[in-house]
Amino acid sequence: MSRLREWLYYAALWLIALIFFAPIAWIVMSSFKTRSDILAMPPKLFFKPTLDNYVDLFNRGEIFLQIANSVVLSIGAVLIAVVVSFLAAFCFSRFRPKGTDFLMFLLLSIRMLPGPAVILPVFLMYVAFGWKDSHLWLMLFYAMFSIPFSVWILKGFLDGVSTRFDETGIVNGGSWFHVIFKVVMPQVRPGLIAAFIFNLIFVWNEYLFNFIIGGVNTQNIPYALSVGTYSDGGVNWTFISTMTSVYIIVPVVFIYIFQKYLLVGMTFGTVRGEV
Repeated sequence: MSRLREWLYYAALWLIALIFFAPIAWIVMSSFKTRSDILAMPPKLFFKPTLDNYVDLFNRGEIFLQIANSVVLSIGAVLIAVVVSFLAAFCFSRFRPKGTDFLMFLLLSIRMLPGPAVILPVFLMYVAFGWKDSHLWLMLFYAMFSIPFSVWILKGFLDGVSTRFDETGIVNGGSWFHVIFKVVMPQVRPGLIAAFIFNLIFVWNEYLFNFIIGGVNTQNIPYALSVGTYSDGGVNWTFISTMTSVYIIVPVVFIYIFQKYLLVGMTFGTVRGEV
């Protein structure tokens, strides 16, 4: 009986996973279909695959710029955010300045704001200072939005690291730099990776601000998807499916490699212990 229950349990898990994976599989399959195969009714499960869609996609001169922009903006912004967040979280965790809880709430409240609510003042500021269509300033903007969530994750992990490590390092003549980066940081590596992945997904998928305060030089893949959706008087399904298949490669690879850290990150470091 127990073996049957275990079999049913795993069968149910596989069924749920396949249901959620089905749309992604359909998009990837469609990227190897011709336009007529994609629009065929009833839908074709068996077809003659073609690479013409990928050839057409990479024959577009701007596609390489858009992919490079997505990679550079995402990784650059998230690296900046994780470094700044780690130092801020260390301060909140170890020194607990007055009003720490309220400050943490204010930080997180930034992420509660919907993008359209702040896009106009941000756009006016970027135009006034000449920051529009700049990789650096767009990267710093993404980092600003990524920092609050990262601070929350990392503070939870740092609270779980005993202060005895800090005291031991200082007593033995170590500097704060040594304590922070050589003693404490290696112990919160899962939190750093989790913060990196969560924010990478956010920046990788961001469209609105790239479209408004970005420009020709900084357009990313979501921007390309939005402007390339329609062509020849209709929806360009071959472009959408092919571009989407390329688009999901980076997050899928990162999530697959670091999947064990994501579950730990979702607990926000709530499992704590003393030395």
